Amino acid sequence: MNSDSIWERLLSLSEKPLTERDRGLTAALLGMWEDEVPAPFEVRRFLPLPSLSYEPAGCHIGVPTERDFAPHVDQTNYSVVVAEQIVVKWLTPPVPLPHPALDVLAHLARTGFPHTAPPYAALLAGSQVLALVTGYLPDATDGWTWCVDAAESADTAFAPALGTLAADLHLTLATLPAEPTGRSGAARVHDHARRAEDALDEALALTDGPDGAWLRTVAGRLRAELTPPPTDAPVIRIHGDLHVGQILRWRDGYAVIDFDGNPTVTEADPYQPAARDVAQLTTSIEHVAQVAVRRRGTAPERAASWAAEAKAGMLGAYEARLAENGRPDLLDKSLIRPFEVEQECRELIYAARHLPRWRYAPMGVLRTWMEKA
Repeated sequence: MNSDSIWERLLSLSEKPLTERDRGLTAALLGMWEDEVPAPFEVRRFLPLPSLSYEPAGCHIGVPTERDFAPHVDQTNYSVVVAEQIVVKWLTPPVPLPHPALDVLAHLARTGFPHTAPPYAALLAGSQVLALVTGYLPDATDGWTWCVDAAESADTAFAPALGTLAADLHLTLATLPAEPTGRSGAARVHDHARRAEDALDEALALTDGPDGAWLRTVAGRLRAELTPPPTDAPVIRIHGDLHVGQILRWRDGYAVIDFDGNPTVTEADPYQPAARDVAQLTTSIEHVAQVAVRRRGTAPERAASWAAEAKAGMLGAYEARLAENGRPDLLDKSLIRPFEVEQECRELIYAARHLPRWRYAPMGVLRTWMEKA
């Protein structure tokens, strides 16, 4: 595959995404882009690429190995591992600028944030992001596997590490420049409340059958919990989609990945209170409990007890880490519950629009909450 044919193929990604038929293109591209790339392409470099290990491939010597990415199942993008050192995530389809990951990855690279896959570069074509290039983490398993295993065995030993990781991430992201709009706290609370109300209304409209009927009986109680109180909590650049599936457990510990923003929220605000990420992380732990019940046969009471203990351990470690670094102000705990309720509404919307079989998880969480109240 010559260089001209590679760039021509990349120009067609909007209409024809990469697949296994393009085997070899990704590895060949990495060998080319240290040089000047042709217009309209651009490489934004965050960290230097490592020296790749090259092995024979057929009759061609000096071609890096390439395979599909296996440990982390990505439903929307096509990821390729090159030379067991680099992951190239091809965005399918390419994403228009501005892309939330670019600024965040550049900042994590500048600050030396250690708990993520090393961010190397992004490949753009004009106003679109084609691919993100990060390091490969050996023996990695995503949270929808390792955390479900933990729920099944009632193991909460991971929780403090998860809380510390989330706090370290927020402490690092809090050093990014402040939000450019400078909206007031009152205006922000109003915006959050309006969007949360809209999410509940949409969830009610889209959830049918017995689940929908039950949801309507508790809608008033959910609505009462949706409005966040006035807050002086700082607004920082957040992850935006921080659930356990974004936390890899790998050979050297835990790492947070995928800074692409929340695909289920149109025009999601990248600057929010840290509690937004925290709430999504806590609800995802409860989703894990529901997965353990449904797929592993874990008793519901046992799963609920595990989730409560894991959440408490995670939050305790998160707050302790913020305090150690003199930033306890980053978390306003009064925001967690409203954001949790809104998140479950958004999970129901996502299930109705994209993945109907997922409905059981947010419905299980909501039923658990309402039965406890």
